[in-house]
Amino acid sequence: MQEGTEISSGHPRETARAFERGDVYAAQCPTRQLLDRIADKWTTLLLTTLDEGPMRFNALKRRIEGVSQKMLSQTLRQMERDGLVLRHVEATVPVSVTYEITPLGRTLVVALTPMIDWAETRMGEVEAARQDYDAREG
Repeated sequence: MQEGTEISSGHPRETARAFERGDVYAAQCPTRQLLDRIADKWTTLLLTTLDEGPMRFNALKRRIEGVSQKMLSQTLRQMERDGLVLRHVEATVPVSVTYEITPLGRTLVVALTPMIDWAETRMGEVEAARQDYDAREG
């Protein structure tokens, strides 16, 4: 272990330090909240969309089918708080708001891309497994 680092017990005060690693298995560790955020489908879809370039709110809503305005707004606000996206407000009439991914958000996209690829290429196998399961349990 490097000097200046400690093993975290998962206590929020301890895991808040930037040089420590969290423990998602500890009930009180804030990394659980972060894992909830990054495992959320809307966060994943927003990050990968914004990885293509900055976008305005309505363009994001059109691109990501099925997301409500409320959920989009809430997710973007949470992602901004977590440092994954930046919100730029232009004083126009009406006000123009653009979102862009941060360098931290890009590191997450790198981690999420293989998972998305897996989901897109393995759906046939998952569907077959579901059908087999339903046939056995039905």
